[in-house]
Amino acid sequence: MLNNQAFVSLVGAGPGDPDLLTVKALRLIQTADVIVYDRLVSQDILDLIPTGTQLIYVGKATGQHHMGQDAINELLCKLARKNRHIVRLKGGDPFVFGRGSEEALYLVKHNVAFEYIPGITAASACSAYGGIPLTHRGIARSVRLITGHCKADQPLELNWASLADAQTTLVFYMGLANLTQIREELIKAGLPSNTPAAAIENGTTRSQRRCISTLNKLPEAIKDMAIQAPALIIIGEVVNFANELDWFTPAEQLEGEQLENEYQQRIEG
Repeated sequence: MLNNQAFVSLVGAGPGDPDLLTVKALRLIQTADVIVYDRLVSQDILDLIPTGTQLIYVGKATGQHHMGQDAINELLCKLARKNRHIVRLKGGDPFVFGRGSEEALYLVKHNVAFEYIPGITAASACSAYGGIPLTHRGIARSVRLITGHCKADQPLELNWASLADAQTTLVFYMGLANLTQIREELIKAGLPSNTPAAAIENGTTRSQRRCISTLNKLPEAIKDMAIQAPALIIIGEVVNFANELDWFTPAEQLEGEQLENEYQQRIEG
């Protein structure tokens, strides 16, 4: 990077667990002058940023935009031209449903150089922490990463017939709001209604929760558990491994179990 060149680092923060940051991502957020960050960057990761670093929040949620995409693009260019070390920090991977490529194209168009630092995307991280392999020999031969949300909250228009493959694991990002449509369209396209399905809320973090069900019953099961965004939807036979491969115990669950054990010991003592 030239000293007088406008430059932005597009950095993937991963799914939330700070231990899953790449070495380069950690180095960049600890040396940046300004960090422009999203809603899905966890507090544990923000706590790694040195005091004195300028933080600018530009988070977006469905129907609630703190700052529109056009304004974010302009902000990055404006900051970069001050010859400061600018990090654009995004949850997961910036190029996987993170609109990082849109920001990169805008930077190129306005003669601002950039670098791209991949992050662990939610599909691989949340499935792993949920005990669900994305592929398994003889069961799942491919994986499809799919957006479960359309611009302006329009109904999903996907090639449902191509998705209804019993040997493909389907991973829907941002799919909670449209889960009923996803269920109906997949079943209509031929995917069995009893196909195993799961939702993982706040994957890899201390507050992770899993909802294990079937394609037909998942929307109601999620409602019963009050699962909320951010949550990843996984549909496919590999979900059957979830209980057997359930290796991760969230910190909040550990604390709850510890308190319960202490309470029982007091009663018995």
